[in-house]
Amino acid sequence: MCDQLRWDHLSCYGHPHLHTPNIDRLAARGVRFDRAYVQSPVCGPSRASFYTGRTVFSHGATWNRVPLPIGEMTLGDYLRPSGVTTAVVGKTHMMPDPEGMARLGLTPDTDIGCLVSQPGFDPYERDDGLHPTNLLRKRGGVLRYNDWLREQGYPGENPWNDYANSGEGPDGEVLSGWHLKNSTLPARVAEEHSETAYMTMRARQFIEGMGDAPWLCHLSFIKPHWPYIAPAPYHDMYGPETFLPIHRDPREKQDPNPVYAAFMGMTVSETFSRQGVRETVMPAYMGLIKQIDDHLGRLFDWLDETGRTDDTMIVFTSDHGDYLGDHWMGEKELFHEVSVRVPLIVVDPRPEADATRGTVSEALVEAIDLVPTFLEATGTPPAPHRLEGRSLMPLLRGETPDDWRDAVLSEIDYAFYAARETLEVAPSEARGYMLRTSRWKYVHFRGFPPQLFDLETDPDEFTDLGRDPAHAAVREDMHRRLTDRLLDRRNRVAMTDQAVLDMRADENDSGILIGIWDA
Repeated sequence: MCDQLRWDHLSCYGHPHLHTPNIDRLAARGVRFDRAYVQSPVCGPSRASFYTGRTVFSHGATWNRVPLPIGEMTLGDYLRPSGVTTAVVGKTHMMPDPEGMARLGLTPDTDIGCLVSQPGFDPYERDDGLHPTNLLRKRGGVLRYNDWLREQGYPGENPWNDYANSGEGPDGEVLSGWHLKNSTLPARVAEEHSETAYMTMRARQFIEGMGDAPWLCHLSFIKPHWPYIAPAPYHDMYGPETFLPIHRDPREKQDPNPVYAAFMGMTVSETFSRQGVRETVMPAYMGLIKQIDDHLGRLFDWLDETGRTDDTMIVFTSDHGDYLGDHWMGEKELFHEVSVRVPLIVVDPRPEADATRGTVSEALVEAIDLVPTFLEATGTPPAPHRLEGRSLMPLLRGETPDDWRDAVLSEIDYAFYAARETLEVAPSEARGYMLRTSRWKYVHFRGFPPQLFDLETDPDEFTDLGRDPAHAAVREDMHRRLTDRLLDRRNRVAMTDQAVLDMRADENDSGILIGIWDA
């Protein structure tokens, strides 16, 4: 998983200048899903859905620092009984549930408490990748990557900040990568000591250490997420002639949806809408992607050399996209394609998937589909009473079920943004929901008009039909379908449907009689 990687910034997804031959190798060996969507265009809730197989307001981790409730099961919880070790190398952006842990008397230094706080992954090399010095001090100042950097000769309290994510001025001054104007500078760290190189190395070490035992490695790259700064030679590989054209239109600013207007008015959006900002950031963003591809190539070559390619399922994806100035926006958060649509490539090495190698699927798929896919791939019992996604295994075998979904869902809790303050809504009311079909994209904001885009006639998403009288019937239909999807969530998570049926069958034998007149 990459962090903040747009679906359209890979050559196998059509980028004409950013060549990613190693990720393309995956697409040639597996299925490339062209319409894959995340459950939320924000790191934390998106990842929580990837890990739980459940939608955002079902699992409750609605934003980056909102804990995943202690009762929610994740990949590790599902796969551990099958003997599979699930480890994270890199970012999860998940927070433990401190109140729930305290209620049960759990602490992170116990076996159970450690798993719950990680969330469900066996601890190996978790690193969420955001370590400004003040925040690092609050966390106790401990970071394994910093320890390793000091071993490589980078001194100081926080070489992550001062070397891996900073550049250098003409007089040797440290120039922070947090400042976008420094994005064109090479990071002060050697490429082989960068975060991407380190995490790839640690993933290989984990796989080597597992021997013949079954494992799942969540190699979760921290980049191309900001700070947008890349080590040499990746910092200046790409110039303006290689950028995709800016994707925005003055019509979007003419009487916009109030929520959209509030997000366009946030600092990050206004900054990325300024001339020269995107042009400064793009070389680093693209270079970081190229670096990831190169390191994946080395990892894939090693899997080939060791014979592991033949028995390893590989999934490549991202937790969300990045506006990069498109639609007058920075960051992610809202539901345009550049934000909510992600790359997804699945390689199943088994013969059953031979018929689909190198193919492209147009099926509408979601992040929550990966957990049931992994359960089926490992022979782990399914959990349809909890999981809200569907296994992709039929699609990998060339089968498209007749009842496959015809719409995808994504959600946002924008209580934590300045946009909510601009709109003067209560935190509990700051919610938005997207339902996207093949043709229509409908966005419902609580307390505000909806958005509606006709992706058939307006694939650029420049014309908002959310208040157009001529499309009232479409909005009504999409709202009904959205309501149906929201009502279809899994809430009875502690009992399977079969247990319900068994309980009903046993009712007459229990001796508890309700409404019976006589024998």
